Amino acid sequence: MTRKTRIRAALVTATALVTAATVTVGVSAAGAEQSKKPTKKEIAALFDGWNKTLRTGAPEKVTDRYADDAVLLPTVSNKVRTNHAEIEDYFDHFLLNKPVGKKIKSYINILDADSAIDAGSYYFILTDPKTGEKKRVDARYTYEYEKRGGKWLIVNHHSSMMPEG
Repeated sequence: MTRKTRIRAALVTATALVTAATVTVGVSAAGAEQSKKPTKKEIAALFDGWNKTLRTGAPEKVTDRYADDAVLLPTVSNKVRTNHAEIEDYFDHFLLNKPVGKKIKSYINILDADSAIDAGSYYFILTDPKTGEKKRVDARYTYEYEKRGGKWLIVNHHSSMMPEG
């Protein structure tokens, strides 16, 4: 685990603890003025937007949904992507398969007004660019979102094929 990953995990844990303490005592760390937490439906819609962006076939548009310091552990690549150039390179290749994702199960945790996690299982229908043959790839996923500059961005995205699939 890299130092950056350990720091991010510690921050997520600390955020969860502060959120839990805030709810317990009824006072926000920021005082009386606290941003409204997103709903689970709003967070679920972030995947729908990401999935729709896949269909554009434009890797730069997909990459724009990721924070500059995002980490991507992609479904069909062994290489961890840690910056926009690497993330765009992954989607440059992945989008050739015309992926269409469909969630199977989703578990959303709202951490605070500016961060949430969506984890679960989904599948992609991929089309071989040479033969046109379609293939289903079942996977599990985790998206960690943060609201930065008023925009929800993916800061961590892990997607791996199901071991029994």
